Amino acid sequence: MTQDGVPPREECVLRPLLERHAAATPDKPFVVLKDGSAVTWAAMLVRVRRRARALQELGVQQGDTVIVWMPNAPETLMLWFAINYIGAVYVPINTAYRGGILEHVVRNAGAALMLAHVDLIERLRDIDRSQLATVVALGGPPPAIDGLAVLAEDRLEADGEPQPLARPIEPFDTQCIIYTSGTTGPSKGVLSSYAHLHATALGLAAEADGTLFLGPDDRFMVNLPMFHVGGTGPTYTMLALGASIVLLEGFDTGSFWSTIEATGTTKVILLGVMATFVMKQPPRPDERRTCLKHVNIIPFGVEGIAFRERFGVTTHTLFNMSEVSCPLIAETNPSVVATCGRPRNGVTVRLVDDNDCEVAPGAIGELVVRTDHPWAQNHGYNANPEATARAWRNGWFHTGDAFRQDEHGNFFFVDRFKDAIRRRGENVSSFEVEVEVCAYAGVREAAAVAVPSELSEDEILVAVSLAPGHNLDPAALIEFLRGRMAHFMVPRFVRVVPDLPKTPTQKVQTHVLRGDGITADTWDREKAGIVIKRDRIGR
Repeated sequence: MTQDGVPPREECVLRPLLERHAAATPDKPFVVLKDGSAVTWAAMLVRVRRRARALQELGVQQGDTVIVWMPNAPETLMLWFAINYIGAVYVPINTAYRGGILEHVVRNAGAALMLAHVDLIERLRDIDRSQLATVVALGGPPPAIDGLAVLAEDRLEADGEPQPLARPIEPFDTQCIIYTSGTTGPSKGVLSSYAHLHATALGLAAEADGTLFLGPDDRFMVNLPMFHVGGTGPTYTMLALGASIVLLEGFDTGSFWSTIEATGTTKVILLGVMATFVMKQPPRPDERRTCLKHVNIIPFGVEGIAFRERFGVTTHTLFNMSEVSCPLIAETNPSVVATCGRPRNGVTVRLVDDNDCEVAPGAIGELVVRTDHPWAQNHGYNANPEATARAWRNGWFHTGDAFRQDEHGNFFFVDRFKDAIRRRGENVSSFEVEVEVCAYAGVREAAAVAVPSELSEDEILVAVSLAPGHNLDPAALIEFLRGRMAHFMVPRFVRVVPDLPKTPTQKVQTHVLRGDGITADTWDREKAGIVIKRDRIGR
């Protein structure tokens, strides 16, 4: 650490980390794929430098934002690293985005250049693309889109050395912008510095006291999207440690264990229902004899204890979000169901009321977070000073999440104060769902709320009131929404009400709708035989 507590460049900035590992262990694998192939540190550096030079030839300068719209793949990783290698800002966006939310993030990112999978580019045709002028299409011939320069993939290959940087890349420079769910407004772009992502990375590898349980010989399976902190965090963990990752397109229950053993995975995160799905698999011979050593189970329910006992692995859990850096970490092999842990070294948390006054012991309050060292959390929301001021008031970052603390110091997540919904591992903005529903003919008002799922997390219920003289066919509404929003945002339940419940100041009382839940007059699209799955990129 430097005198002010910020890690030095060589410990947290991507460019010197990559160069150091490529020099020290050139033939060691950094990226391992499901088929057993691998990319070594030395090969990674060569490919990253070629793409870095190509990006400069496309006009990218230090400090510029570059959007990456790609599924998990080695090329996605190369692009991320190349962007940071020249001091530009990596902006990954969800491959499910379309319509209004896509338009919003493109405008907010302020990027002139996008690197995108060819199967996604058509979605740009009918939106306001703001400053976006050029797209490089990966995975196939570039389509023609009026007003947009769509270039072939070979534009990302260049000879020669990258041009010199205008200045050294600093730990406090913005490394990436990660889009997280909007709540009372559109999705927000979390500004993360190199020091912030480094702090998050070490949080995934350490006990609450800072003791590392992962090292350079470990291998972290990345089966969560690279456009979420669930994918970027583990990748940066192994970059910081000089270790390796197993890069997968996504989580697959059926091949989970065979992939673990084939790739030598020692660490994995199981989010939401993933641990439940693995536990439902039939027993395998010698299933406790596995190379897997460490499993982060989030949230940590009864399944977490059963998982440890069945497979003989070490279990961990913690609380994190894109804006913070693993502020709560539980002890190894937690025995307290639903715990999120305790504050890690270097972090102070409080539970507060609406006035930022600490609540009484045992009472529910909003979790607010502060770190001992600068830049160990987000430094705001991109081009959104109002949201930044709300979140960072009184010198603490406000998570918007309700917690309680027991007499032993354990923290427990209770609920979201925000109106966000979590479905199938994705955070969903109720605001963005409501905007799209209200675009349907005849809908006067809409409110989207979370209702319990049979699996875990939430399902989405949208309550609508209609303009005079209109009726609603829920199946037609769903068909309308399918082309306008990500698959995980499309509501499962539709309820038509004469009027939405309101406060005297005309704010919608979403708690009333949540309390009503799935009423007798609520339509269920899955019972109607409408099942919506994510798009398969390139298939």
